[in-house]
Amino acid sequence: MTPKVIVVISGKRKTGKDFIANLLQERFSAELCAVLRLSGPLKSQFAKENELDIARLLDASQYKETYRKDMIRWGEEKRNKDPEYFCRLATSVSEADKDLWVISDARRTTDLQYFLRYYPQTTLTVRIEATQDVREERGFVFKSGVDDAESECGLDLYSSWNHIIHNNTDIDSLMEELHPLIKDIETLLLSKPS
Repeated sequence: MTPKVIVVISGKRKTGKDFIANLLQERFSAELCAVLRLSGPLKSQFAKENELDIARLLDASQYKETYRKDMIRWGEEKRNKDPEYFCRLATSVSEADKDLWVISDARRTTDLQYFLRYYPQTTLTVRIEATQDVREERGFVFKSGVDDAESECGLDLYSSWNHIIHNNTDIDSLMEELHPLIKDIETLLLSKPS
């Protein structure tokens, strides 16, 4: 199935990518909107190959942080062989039968290129930003080999975002920031026949 709208979200760790993806799913309903994570298939396959607990790799726990560098290295090896590998896996899951896909964790130009190449009329690109202080309040601590790796910095110089959302303060301010994106999603949903 081809979705009517794809929202591809990017941002540094602790900027609120998953939080915003979940807000969009709540706004448009789980029946209409699927949150797809490019890191989900990566973590699942990494867990299988290394006999790790997939549920703990998918949450925001210290367990995930323990294996983050190894996952990044392993994922880079897979991407070097096939840059579209994780995008194809993430969009082939059963949840991808919805009209609206929210990709919660684009990290590289190849991630954006995949959606813009195969879904050019339906893709909205979104960058989530938060100040260093706010990120630290949310638990961010710089980790060498993670926060200076392509998985965190690969889209720093990308400048053609459809929307840039600043997630620094309260929920009311965030909802105001999200309003133009929500309007664009509604417009695309209404413009595409079922």
